[in-house]
Amino acid sequence: MSKIIRTQKPSVLPFYAAALVFVVLCAALPVYKLWALLVALGGAAAAFGVAQKTCPPRVVEHEVPFHTGVEDVDQMLTDIQQKLDTLHALNEALPDPQLSAAMTRMEKAGRSIVEAVEANPAKAKQVRRFANYYLPDAVNVLQQYAKLAKQGVRGENAAAIRAEVEHNAASIATAFENQLDALYAAESMDLSADLTVLQNMLKGQGLSK
Repeated sequence: MSKIIRTQKPSVLPFYAAALVFVVLCAALPVYKLWALLVALGGAAAAFGVAQKTCPPRVVEHEVPFHTGVEDVDQMLTDIQQKLDTLHALNEALPDPQLSAAMTRMEKAGRSIVEAVEANPAKAKQVRRFANYYLPDAVNVLQQYAKLAKQGVRGENAAAIRAEVEHNAASIATAFENQLDALYAAESMDLSADLTVLQNMLKGQGLSK
């Protein structure tokens, strides 16, 4: 999941050292003459080189949630993970056991989708709609449901919304699971084909009926 990225940040001290030496030499030498200007520039360059050796680049570490090598995929996975974290928090807050079971299924399928895409970023295009529409919409509906439940809102409209969410939660969870299953459709077909070839080979050798 999260990874530590190390980058080198050059020190600014060599630039300061070069500038300081150049200013000092310009003050001490008649830089309106070419040889003096060249000496000042040479001194600044030498100061820069010495300072660069004594002040190596600084290694900066920062943690990123995902590092697939594809920036937009990393961002998509980060967004999905944030939505799933919100879903988890909502699940913890809502007392309804049937709804909670459906939300647990949603989260489990979502986490598995993240793992699958992280392992194979080429699958990202298969989950764009899930990431951009299905998951955000589901979380938004559940947030509205949680708000109504927390406020204890009464009335026909509130009751209808609660009933609809509770009724459709399992269907949403199934849709999430189907999205996960679709990611492995190609692998399943390849495996089935390989098994068929193997079975035919065994039959050809008289090792299988």
